[in-house]
Amino acid sequence: MIMKKIWKTGAIFLLAAVLLFVSGCGKAGEENDGQETNSEKKVQIGISFDSFVIERWIRDRDVFVSTAENLGAEVNVQNANGDVEQQISQIKYFIKNKEDVIVVIAIDGNALKEVVKEAKNSGIKVISYDRLLLNCGSDLYISFDNEKVGELMGAALAEQVPEGGKVFAIYGSQNDNNVKMVQDGLKSVLDQAGIRIVYENYCTNWLAELAFDAVNEGLSQEPDIQGIMCGNDDLAGQAIRALSENFLAGEIAVVAQDAELSACQRIVEGTQTMTVYKPVDELASTAAKLAVALGKDKDITGMGAALRVRETIHDGSYEIPYYSIEPVAVTRENMDEVIIDSGFHLRDDVYLNVKDE
Repeated sequence: MIMKKIWKTGAIFLLAAVLLFVSGCGKAGEENDGQETNSEKKVQIGISFDSFVIERWIRDRDVFVSTAENLGAEVNVQNANGDVEQQISQIKYFIKNKEDVIVVIAIDGNALKEVVKEAKNSGIKVISYDRLLLNCGSDLYISFDNEKVGELMGAALAEQVPEGGKVFAIYGSQNDNNVKMVQDGLKSVLDQAGIRIVYENYCTNWLAELAFDAVNEGLSQEPDIQGIMCGNDDLAGQAIRALSENFLAGEIAVVAQDAELSACQRIVEGTQTMTVYKPVDELASTAAKLAVALGKDKDITGMGAALRVRETIHDGSYEIPYYSIEPVAVTRENMDEVIIDSGFHLRDDVYLNVKDE
């Protein structure tokens, strides 16, 4: 009986020792896991969009988020719905949330200077995405060559409009710094070609409906025109609607940018002359990669950088790193090569209303 009790007691002590050992190993393992997690802390990225009124921003969002998450980052997406004060509040929220990187598609490049400086003073990297934040000293500006976009639009009009011809220019938001760049490129080509802009207007917050009103107003002042430049394909859609109501659709050259599906359809149908294709998938994925690199405090301008940023641009006060992507003019002639072969849009979708193609 005594031997049984001794054996039983010994077994209990042995079991307790084993459990204690296993428990200790478990804690040690948990501590190691925690150290690994801390050393591989996910980069936190906050991104504030102007709005999703323009079709392409949805595509930008999806590609950016997918790329960043594949690189192990976490992305907090906010939509300012065209409200500057809301965008400022969103950036303040990102600062409070201690994001590593803030990406901004600015509604007004002039209005965010103070809050962006607040972010930078908090040690947060800031990226101007597609639209330049002015006088802020952003850590990166990534966009297309917007002056080249304007030049491509001007060249397309010059091919359709004779010297001495007259055109309208329907721009986007006056607060968008890209508009000024596009405008400079457009006018440089039109001036050289001897083509006159006889009516100009801006569409506040890129509201497409304003382009419809602008074209009608322009036609009431100057009905004898040969072309219209529109700030983007949304505006072009409304401009062509106005032309259609005046029995001029297909008679007036219309150029725009973004290569939206509806614009590509209009081009093959013959009511829009040209759109500028800006490979937003490349823009968004590259921006995500650079955002993650900045979030890890990597030098994106150094020789060893995986994606080296070689250019700079003056934001009004500072020279900042600038990653530029080339745009491409798309017409009916190269639609298949540029848009369909690249997978940007499907052929069946582009030629939906042109059954004989």
